[in-house]
Parts: sequence; structure tokens; C-alpha cells
Amino acid sequence: MQIIDIHNHMISPDRARFPIAPIGGVQSDWSATRPVSAEQLLAEMDAAGVAKAAVVQASTAYGHDNSYLADRVAAHAPRITGVFSVDPLSPSACADIERWTAAGLTGIRFFTTGSTMPDQAGWLDDPATFPVWELAESRNLPICLQMRPKGIPQLRTLLARFKHVPVLLDHMARPELSGGAPFAEAAWLFDLAPFSNVVLKLTTRTIEQSHSGACTPAAFFPLLVSKFGAERIGWGSNFPAHAGPLAHIVEEATQTLSVLSSADQEMIFSGTARRLYPALA
Repeated sequence: MQIIDIHNHMISPDRARFPIAPIGGVQSDWSATRPVSAEQLLAEMDAAGVAKAAVVQASTAYGHDNSYLADRVAAHAPRITGVFSVDPLSPSACADIERWTAAGLTGIRFFTTGSTMPDQAGWLDDPATFPVWELAESRNLPICLQMRPKGIPQLRTLLARFKHVPVLLDHMARPELSGGAPFAEAAWLFDLAPFSNVVLKLTTRTIEQSHSGACTPAAFFPLLVSKFGAERIGWGSNFPAHAGPLAHIVEEATQTLSVLSSADQEMIFSGTARRLYPALA
């Protein structure tokens, strides 16, 4: 089974050429204390048996300056592609998208919350962002949303308006699973299933949560697949924001998802990635 990782990050050791400029003004602990360069990431992928990757802009290190991401994707394509960050409220947002796609990057990320911005930003469905959504829709550019459940009402507004943009929910928008079946605290997540353009990014956070409290992988993942379909679920390690080694993260994920059929596992670990990011196909 081929494995493609659609959520990982990389940090340059060259701070002069690629200076730190995090969103929120505070660098994340992981990017400061355990940075992984593109070349180190590729070595970890080799050791873990990961064939390809969609590398996500390290927003808590570089903000919207995607220079390092573009530089390394150019050096290592087609093994990796890049998901770049833009400020959708900026007057230059559409021009920025044109710039980074011309540089070879193939997905967009909106950062509305995170380790250095713990609350959910309120601008997600601001009409000022609509030109960016319209451009992404016209180009079939996937948009990754780093968000929390608090922002789901705003997300639903966008999904009703932009029905053809692939929308990836980083970390599945952080559902709470420890209560176990019938997963009442994650009802908002299952309620998104009728929106056919929603794709769930299944990262290590959810893999670990599926073993917490009353939750079990056998109870949660078949239910998730029955609601969304495996073709709308893609796996990402979140390495090195989630401490490695990457081989351990992969082993944990493959063992956990062994409760699913071989066809569903193959779709989650690579098929969805190839559909979203043709550069990796």
C-alpha cells in the first residue's frame, strides 16, 4: 500500500534567507525546539515508507511567507508538493495565490486558530474573503482550514455558497471522541457529511483520540467512513509538530486503521491525496 502524507511541515536551518515571521507574532514551540528541514523530512519519509507528501506551510513559523516551501518543492518535486498560506482578508490575496501557484504550490491554507492563536478567529466567512474562494473554485484549488468546532457555523455558510471547492478540515476540526459511541460531542462533524466537497484530514491527533476514554478505533472509524466515504478522508502525520519519529507515527496510524477494509485503507493513505493533489499522482 502506497502511503502519501498530506499534513507535515518543514523549517529551514537558514534563518537569514528564510526569517521567522509567525502568524500571531509568536513562534510555535515545536518549530523552535524540533525543526525539521526538507531534507530531514525526506529522510524521515524514506525511513517510514512514505512515498510522497503534501507539505503544509508552517504558519506558526513563517506566517504567509511561503518562500522556503516553494524553494524546496521546486527542488524535490514531484515527490512533494506544497500547501501555501495566504491572508484571505488582504487586498493582495488573489495576487498572492497567483504568485504561489505559479511557483508550483498546489493548495491553500487558512490559519484561523492554532498553538499560538488558541481562540477561533471570527473572519472565516467575512465577505471580504469571497474573492479568494471564487478564485480557488475556478482553479479547483483545495483549501485547508485550520479551525476549531466554534467556527463550524461560519464554515457552513461558506459551504452553502462555494459548493465545488475541495475543503480540507485540518485535524478534522478537532472533534472530541473520548465519550465514545454514539459520539454525541462530534455530532457537528457528522452533520457536515452532506456537503460533498468537505474532506477530512485524519491526523495523528484523531488517531490517538480514537484510543482515549470510551472511544475505540473499531467503533469510530467504520462509522466515519460510512458517513463520509473513504474517498473524502486523507491521512496526514502532522510531523514534526507532532513529535516523531515519523516511522512511529505511520505505524500507529496503520495499526489503528486496520479495522477498515484494505480498499478503505488504501484510499485514506493515498487515493484521496492523489485526487486532491494531482501533482502527487
